[in-house]
Amino acid sequence: MPKSPSGSRPPTSEPVSRRTRPAKAALSADALVSAALAILDADGLDAVTMRRVAQALDTGPASLYVYVANRNELLALVYDRVLGEIPLPAVGPVGAPNPRWREELVELIQAAITILGGHRGIATVALGDVPTSPNALAVAETILGLLAGSGIDDFARSLALDLINLYITAAAAEQSAYFDKGAEGLTEESAVAAMDEEFAKLSAADHPHMVSMRDALTRGSGDVRDAWSIDVLLNGIVGTPAPAEE
Repeated sequence: MPKSPSGSRPPTSEPVSRRTRPAKAALSADALVSAALAILDADGLDAVTMRRVAQALDTGPASLYVYVANRNELLALVYDRVLGEIPLPAVGPVGAPNPRWREELVELIQAAITILGGHRGIATVALGDVPTSPNALAVAETILGLLAGSGIDDFARSLALDLINLYITAAAAEQSAYFDKGAEGLTEESAVAAMDEEFAKLSAADHPHMVSMRDALTRGSGDVRDAWSIDVLLNGIVGTPAPAEE
């Protein structure tokens, strides 16, 4: 190699790192949840696997088990993260009156369905389990606090909490399913039209009530039907005494 006049080697450029990718972000439980939630929103609940999350974080699946025991625990954390998106009204202390309890509870239920239903399939994580994570407890505390304004007793409030949570989960799961179909071009109008087309094929001899009610079966928007369902739910809760405890 030619030398410089001083006899030293010519100056060279700064050393180039062999790493071609940017440095990895530090792993944490929050990072796992964020990656899992992004995969969920993009590709649905079934796509959230430990391997897929590890790939998103540029690491190996084994490294995830430092932060979560398994996929179910990860999904529970994702579920709690989503619950944290639900706006919760302020609830007063025990015994404080709240004349707006019903209006605020309806708004909470509707918001919970919209938010959970907007994250593809995450609502089903609550099925078969009683979530006791921080945000789940915050939602439960708020529902119980709002129900205190209805005047029902504590046991009835406990039963009502179960029923409301079940309704939210089922309605959110259904909304999520419609979201996936919407990505394939399905709209509320096209779904109703397809349903009406099927009802038109029914025989009055085999399905007399459905044939006679064909118009009513497809009448009313989804919002109208949902609002009615919530009214029925709350009317039933307020009007039905808790069963006697044995």
